[in-house]
Amino acid sequence: MTNQTIKHVLSNYLAVMTNQQLSRCKVAFFMDAKDSDDEEHLWREHEHLKKDFNQFYKERSSLDQHVVEKIADTLRSNKTEPFFSYLDLKVKLAEKIFHHCNFCEKACEVNRNLEKGCCGVKNPLIASEFLHVGEEPVLVPSHTVFFAGCNFNCVYCQNWDISQQPTRGISVEAKNLALIIEKRINEGSRNVNFVGGDPTPNLHYILRTMQLVRKNIPVIWNSNMYLSEDAMHLLDGFADLYLTDFKYGNNECAQRLSSIPDYMEVVERNHKMAWEAGDIIIRHLVLPNHVECCSKPLLRWISQNLGREVVLNIMGQYHPVYHADKYEEISRLPTYGEVGEVIDYAKGVGFKNLL
Repeated sequence: MTNQTIKHVLSNYLAVMTNQQLSRCKVAFFMDAKDSDDEEHLWREHEHLKKDFNQFYKERSSLDQHVVEKIADTLRSNKTEPFFSYLDLKVKLAEKIFHHCNFCEKACEVNRNLEKGCCGVKNPLIASEFLHVGEEPVLVPSHTVFFAGCNFNCVYCQNWDISQQPTRGISVEAKNLALIIEKRINEGSRNVNFVGGDPTPNLHYILRTMQLVRKNIPVIWNSNMYLSEDAMHLLDGFADLYLTDFKYGNNECAQRLSSIPDYMEVVERNHKMAWEAGDIIIRHLVLPNHVECCSKPLLRWISQNLGREVVLNIMGQYHPVYHADKYEEISRLPTYGEVGEVIDYAKGVGFKNLL
């Protein structure tokens, strides 16, 4: 069972999940936008609409079951689809970015139609998709779509077989993935959960896919949160719940263990943006010997900048895989004492919504 305070903090996600409210991407589908072939003009239009979206969302999303079902039927018949919507605008911008990619903060600017980015990803490849029952209780069964490739190079990656092998997947057309998502809804999925690796290099494809899904379903962005500001702006008004992976409490550990510069600045900024844009669950995997340098500082930052109502999942299932044996301090399992110390610290700081 989910406690009442967690239900309150995740109220929008839960309302969409139970089909009492439209998802953000469905509401964005109803919001008229002005089209253009000029990317600068498109961004100006996007920023203008982004300012109005929250009010538009409040007015359009809270609908009773009968109305939601009626709208879903209308959507399937394409009778009320605007010529160009806020969602269409997001898709068009993302597809333009794909040609000079800056979806993540590395901003390699390559045309990924022609070559892979520094993440190793060219065109989206799906490693697997299924109804996952091993996620947080409030999410399961979760339709998880795992993408091959990642913009991180974590030496201890728990999913290294797909994250560090970006060609280990199959190409699926967006329209076919949309049909699979609808099939999983019929089988009992409570959300569609885009993960990896990391979903960030595939943002254009994910937006395009959800543009084609006619059923109402919450969208989960399951990510390391090393996105560019442009990508975060595109997610605002699209993702219903951010399932984030907050790894480190300092830049040095991030650089040494994941080859990521400016980790704290980017991930802190993006958590603030996510907190304003939708519901959020923050995951933290406890690394052995990293309680003082990482776990405690990041928990302090969350409490001071997002507040103590944030839903946290402090995870103790780290095990040394991939290249972890080459780094002595993370070459073992975390002890019960280390995991317990982090949980006790979170409670001591004032967090009550622990999964």
